[in-house]
Amino acid sequence: MTTPALLPLSGRRIPPLNLGPPSFPHHRATLRLSEKFILLLILSAFITLCFGAFFFLPDSSKHKRFDLGLEDVLIPHVDAGKGAKNPGVFLIHGPDEHRHREEEERLRNKIRADHEKALEEAKEKLRKSREEIRAEIQTEKNKVVQEMKIKENKPLPPVPIPNLVGISGGDPEDNDIREKREKIKEMMKHAWDNYRTYGWGHNELRPIARKGHSTNIFGSSQMGATIVDALDTLYIMGLHAEFLDGQRWIEDNLDFSVNSEVSVFEVNIRFIGGLLAAYYLSGEEIFKIKAVQLAEKLLPAFNTPTGIPWAMVNLKSGVGRNWGWASAGSSILAEFGTLHMEFVHLSYLTGDLIYYKKVMHIRKLLQKMDRPNGLYPNYLNPRTGRWGQYHTSVGGLGDSFYEYLLKAWLMSDKTDHEARKMYDDAIEAIEKHLIKKSRGGLIFIGEWKNGHLEKKMGHLACFAGGMFALGADGSRTDKAGHYLELGAEIARTCHESYDRTALKLGPESFKFDGAVEAVAVRQAEKYYILRPEVIETYWYLWRFTHDPRYRQWGWEAALAIEKYCRVSGGFSGVKDVYSSTPTHDDVQQSFFLAETLKYLYLLFSGDDLLPLDHWVFNTEAHPLPVLHLANTTLSGNPAVR
Repeated sequence: MTTPALLPLSGRRIPPLNLGPPSFPHHRATLRLSEKFILLLILSAFITLCFGAFFFLPDSSKHKRFDLGLEDVLIPHVDAGKGAKNPGVFLIHGPDEHRHREEEERLRNKIRADHEKALEEAKEKLRKSREEIRAEIQTEKNKVVQEMKIKENKPLPPVPIPNLVGISGGDPEDNDIREKREKIKEMMKHAWDNYRTYGWGHNELRPIARKGHSTNIFGSSQMGATIVDALDTLYIMGLHAEFLDGQRWIEDNLDFSVNSEVSVFEVNIRFIGGLLAAYYLSGEEIFKIKAVQLAEKLLPAFNTPTGIPWAMVNLKSGVGRNWGWASAGSSILAEFGTLHMEFVHLSYLTGDLIYYKKVMHIRKLLQKMDRPNGLYPNYLNPRTGRWGQYHTSVGGLGDSFYEYLLKAWLMSDKTDHEARKMYDDAIEAIEKHLIKKSRGGLIFIGEWKNGHLEKKMGHLACFAGGMFALGADGSRTDKAGHYLELGAEIARTCHESYDRTALKLGPESFKFDGAVEAVAVRQAEKYYILRPEVIETYWYLWRFTHDPRYRQWGWEAALAIEKYCRVSGGFSGVKDVYSSTPTHDDVQQSFFLAETLKYLYLLFSGDDLLPLDHWVFNTEAHPLPVLHLANTTLSGNPAVR
């Protein structure tokens, strides 16, 4: 689920750029602090004096324009002839003029005393040295910082926690399977320990250069994306010392009040999703608090004429924009359509329906729109509410929108029938127009572009095998068996894309033209960047069928990653899966720890670890609990009504 270069290719994932260190909000001054402080004091005293002098003006009328804290009542003047209010003219009607004057005199005396006190304080400051003044200013700044931290970490209202089942365990009885699971855990340790050593606090790791790495999706700050993304994997694997290391970093360093432009989609699925999962698994309040802090920073992205959010938002200023390459300034379906799970949980945990309303507004808008051939185009203009280029894909740009329709239904304890209907309608159109069989008998999902089908499938689209299997139960007209079989066929096709390479790792995308099937043709499509989608599909199909081929295929992939992607400083993607001597891209993606290794670990674990009737995985593989209707506070849910 990530893209090479600098362009985000998918809803399920996007690419990388380098960041700088985290910066605490600071103030720039053109004057020295001591001079500013003295000038502010003198100006304050002058304003106080002028304000006080106002009350010594002659009292020409009983009607005053200001309420000075008296017991008189402010009422708007009414023109009796018109019966209309004249805004701007306020009359004070006092019952006792003598008492009114006494109160005015008291206020004058108070202002005079305050003025004299301010002058004395200014004189006192002038007698201090520059160093003393600077020390006082620094003390005040520190107090403000501490007050801000206390305010940011304020406790959220308590809510009933859903019934959490299967957050540990899953030990396999078979010795061979247990050894394979332990190997996956060792790979996770290798990835984490090297990130801890060489990239700590950075978003990602360059394992060969042994230094931190980042991409434009995270903006210009060190936000520790790998830490947040990996937390739940560490917890599930029982790596609790490493989990606590990450928790301490988040408590002390994770700061969202930075002047940094980030991808709304990516920080939602990786950060909010990761923090919420860590909260549910561990019960540590800090993760919930940080998730809500970040969510509040994302809300300005929804300030568009249609309510469809911008792709990017500045965490400090709240200014949003879209990717420059997106069709005519459009937002991307897989990005604005992949917020529902996290935002519903935010409303559940905070009692604030704003998050729920934001994502439901998106759904309502999409329901009203015409869809060519029943398909959702990948681009929607947030200013006009019109589709952009008619390009439909179940891979990059579209993928996780469909996934979240299904998972909204599952997460609601199968009560969100509106989401289920949208999902069923969408996959019927997809099956009719995009899913085809190659000459060699492989089922693939093409892309609809400019009125015709492009016979190319991306690695990102391989997640759909698992999605079809997950959604089989509950499908229309007794088609559960059909969709489970369709999921298995997609898994077979994606396995072939791995098996037909020199490294036994799949390319970024592969063609089905003539004699070429499940093979990348262009050099720019031959890379593998530690993506999880194929292994994700293997895991879902293992859970639903227990067919041993999925564990076998998953183990083949794990061995290939170990052999060709492992380096002394971590794990790296490779640039050409068809070359027996590949070169590395020198990036250890955060999703490798969040997804690829998690799905492999679950593939070799028992079904009692994170059972699918109690947990729903977001598109970054962060498990969120099913919200049973009896516990939910979401009164806007049609099922509740």
